[in-house]
Amino acid sequence: MTMALKKIVIVGGGAGGLELATNLGHKLGRHQRADVTLVDRDHSHLWKPRLHEVATGLLDEGLDAISYMGHAHLHDFHFQLGNMINIDRKQQQVLLDEIRDEQGELLVTTRQLDYDILVIAIGSTANDFGTPGIKEHCILLDNPRQARRFHNKMLNLFLKFSAKGDSEEKVNIVIVGGGATGVELSAELHNAVHKLNSYGLKVLNSQALNITLVEAGERILPALSQRISAVAHQELTKLGVRVLTKTIVTSADDGGLHTKDGEYIQAELMVWAAGIKAPDFMKDLAGLETNLINQLVVKSTLQTTRDPNIFAIGDCASCVMPDGDLVPPSAQAAHQMAAHAHDNILALLRGNMLKSYTYKDHGTLVSLSRFNTIGSLMGNLMRGSMMIEGCIARAVYIALYRMHQIELHGYIKTGLIILVGIINRVIRPHLKLY
Repeated sequence: MTMALKKIVIVGGGAGGLELATNLGHKLGRHQRADVTLVDRDHSHLWKPRLHEVATGLLDEGLDAISYMGHAHLHDFHFQLGNMINIDRKQQQVLLDEIRDEQGELLVTTRQLDYDILVIAIGSTANDFGTPGIKEHCILLDNPRQARRFHNKMLNLFLKFSAKGDSEEKVNIVIVGGGATGVELSAELHNAVHKLNSYGLKVLNSQALNITLVEAGERILPALSQRISAVAHQELTKLGVRVLTKTIVTSADDGGLHTKDGEYIQAELMVWAAGIKAPDFMKDLAGLETNLINQLVVKSTLQTTRDPNIFAIGDCASCVMPDGDLVPPSAQAAHQMAAHAHDNILALLRGNMLKSYTYKDHGTLVSLSRFNTIGSLMGNLMRGSMMIEGCIARAVYIALYRMHQIELHGYIKTGLIILVGIINRVIRPHLKLY
């Protein structure tokens, strides 16, 4: 009698979840040592740090996204389309919600997936902190659907402005949150306007664009050094972005944002990119320990504190470092946690001791579109961090994404993807215009 294969279920196909499924597929699925299944509510994967490029049209999601089903076929794991709504820890089952089409017709009923080892990697959503009117009037730029929604609204807004031909008016856009997403989106919008101007919207230019970046803290890019923050602030101001720090948004309506200081910031398009949290349904999920922003609390092995058969990685995991700080919600952390979870899952299956995860900060880079790239690097060649900007920083920024692609596709296929990208830049518009 053959022994049943161990079932490994990974919920969430973000950077960490898809890398983990791919590597476990190679190691276990290919050799029939375990049954690996990835679950995600979307059909395709897009690297989250590039959402601002999808929003402005500088990146065509249709060309860059990875089909989960196709990728699973190539890398020896299974894919299930679905949205996790609960976990039965006693029966070791994941409950997936029903699937309906746009007209509400039932396509797939609720399902249960058995697991021996479960990995939660569902990422994070924008945290509006309960601010009135945000959900109704702002775009929460935390997934491809919201990025596409922003892109459509942006194009309609620019078209409407160009049709009027009134040089006295401005296109008012407000971005709340001075982290990497808010800063990068501010710069990318000016690049998009430049492209649209060259494609025929002659009335539209940087002078017609009125962008306000609002940050509640003392400075933008608070996770980076004071020096890098100051350079970014200076670069955005040079572009014409109005940067407001120490400014708290108290509410939003269909015409703009109200601040604690009594100012009303008028805007036709508003984006909320201030803070993150794990999805609300994660709070007290299956009796697992969570923190105030719904993240699953994990031990140093990345196992949840109340169930050794359930791991959590990426933005939805609350992992304490030796100095008492939490591992930051970043792509590099998700990548590292995926690699560590991979090793610990193999150890668990073999009955070996699991190792503690140690976060390694290799630095952070912020792209200001074609205008500049700035950030810090950390490593064995330097003590502390080293600030870099310009072409070198841009090259390193692109390399981070290429590393993610190599992890998923290998060197040869990634090389072919780069070649296709070069060809597309020659034969296709530099901006998605639809």
